Amino acid sequence: METRVQKIISQWGIASRREAEEMIGQSRVRINGILARLGQKVDPRVDMISIDGKLVVEDNRPPLVYLLLNKPAGVVSTCNDPQGRTTVLDLLPAKLRQGTGIHPVGRLDADSTGALILTNDGDLTFALTHPSHDIPKTYHVVVEGHPPTNVLRMWSQGVMLDGRKTRTAQVKLIEQGITQSKLEIILQEGRNRQIRRVAQQLGYPVVHLDRRAVGTIQLHNSYGKFTDIGKYRHLITSEIILLQHLIHRIRN
Repeated sequence: METRVQKIISQWGIASRREAEEMIGQSRVRINGILARLGQKVDPRVDMISIDGKLVVEDNRPPLVYLLLNKPAGVVSTCNDPQGRTTVLDLLPAKLRQGTGIHPVGRLDADSTGALILTNDGDLTFALTHPSHDIPKTYHVVVEGHPPTNVLRMWSQGVMLDGRKTRTAQVKLIEQGITQSKLEIILQEGRNRQIRRVAQQLGYPVVHLDRRAVGTIQLHNSYGKFTDIGKYRHLITSEIILLQHLIHRIRN
């Protein structure tokens, strides 16, 4: 069965779909010895795919890996950084970085902390990042000031951002200090720096943003153990099963 080449590269755990598209754009991918085109369909049963001159076959696909990282501030959510900043892959041991195709699922901006899934499962990456799939993400956000109930209600009902209204969200007050407030925000979309930009627009700038969960995958696992900042853990079997069910639901 013919499939787009970038999808195959992603499904085989070699790179995320975005990275696969970049590889094709950089003329690193060939089909039967000829440079691949973005969106080109191939049949992996008969067509030969090579990357950087090395033949890629499904039998060489690395084992699927599922990690949850508690990202520290100052670390970028990419596989490499032209500016030389520390990336999330730099926080992993070499055996997980080299030749596995592992990559972050979505992004947290450099100033933010918290839950970030890393995997080499291309289907899962697509399922969790596609904007139409409505995967909720839970954040704890400290803002300047004390937003009143009507502002929190406005935020939850959606505000105009870049000429388009944000989706409805769950926004509630957790704790109030002398000059700051801590909110819990659950989003089902992820525009660039969305929480920070909306908070700024409403007059309550973000002091700190920490993602606590992606869907049902939390920094606290089912045994109550917390993943420390800068550390990672392998997802447990029940969490992986939930993710696989998500992929199945989206496919069907």
